[in-house]
Amino acid sequence: MRLIGHLMEEKAARTFADYLYVQKIESHLEFEKAEGWGIWINDEDRLEEAARLLTAFQANPADPKYQAEAKSAAELRTAAEKQEASYRKKVSDRRHLFRPLRDYGFGPLTFVLIVISVVVFILSKFGKDARPILGLFITEFATITPFSPSLSEIRHGQLWRLITPIFIHFDPLHIFFNMWWLRDLGSMIEGRQSSWRLAMLVLVIAACSNLGQYYLAGPVFGGMSGVVYGLLGYIWMRGKFDPGSGLYLHPSTVTMMIIWFFACLTPLIPHVANGAHAVGLVMGIAWGYLSSLHYR
Repeated sequence: MRLIGHLMEEKAARTFADYLYVQKIESHLEFEKAEGWGIWINDEDRLEEAARLLTAFQANPADPKYQAEAKSAAELRTAAEKQEASYRKKVSDRRHLFRPLRDYGFGPLTFVLIVISVVVFILSKFGKDARPILGLFITEFATITPFSPSLSEIRHGQLWRLITPIFIHFDPLHIFFNMWWLRDLGSMIEGRQSSWRLAMLVLVIAACSNLGQYYLAGPVFGGMSGVVYGLLGYIWMRGKFDPGSGLYLHPSTVTMMIIWFFACLTPLIPHVANGAHAVGLVMGIAWGYLSSLHYR
């Protein structure tokens, strides 16, 4: 979802939105006090086309074709609403399951990641018994020293072990805070971009942060915090260098997370996967900055 521009008059904005709808370009309007009515495009693959149409509309908003298309949009919306009503009679609307937490809602992939983490936490008897979940650790050989190149299970095809340590948590506070941050950061990315983008971020950041933690401190670790720091860095950079992405973190949020990052490096907070935090944060910052260059 991306902002392509503004129109000062509500009537003109709604006429243009109707025109886009007839062109099969999904959009929505948001009022901004200083700028007027912002036009957001849902499908990023049609951004350039929508931007060209907006430029043409701004040049001649009185063109009769826009009014004619607006009438067609009303008919199309009525037909779509009837079809949607018929569909709801057959299956439950999934939006009842994922009730909105903020304006971007509760992302379905975020929900799945949280459910898996909670199930794993229960299976491990709330972090007290690792035996039922040994297959999720990066390796079962807990006596391997740091910087060992082993990881024999992964080399023999158990590639899921690169990812699955993110689902392991060792106490209630550990899982509570990780899931709290994942809920907000993951849902924001899904709501403003897509579930596929979140999936790619989680998979790549998880694998790299888990390997970083393994080579720094050995195999006994777990938690979603490396991914959380990666998502934080990604959203931070996209919001800073690409405001049109709709991703944004308040400066106080960034400050708090960075303070916590350095606090975890001190002896006052032991048994923390600082390697995963560092790799995740660096990857997220780099990913967010580099991906924003395309839109600057």
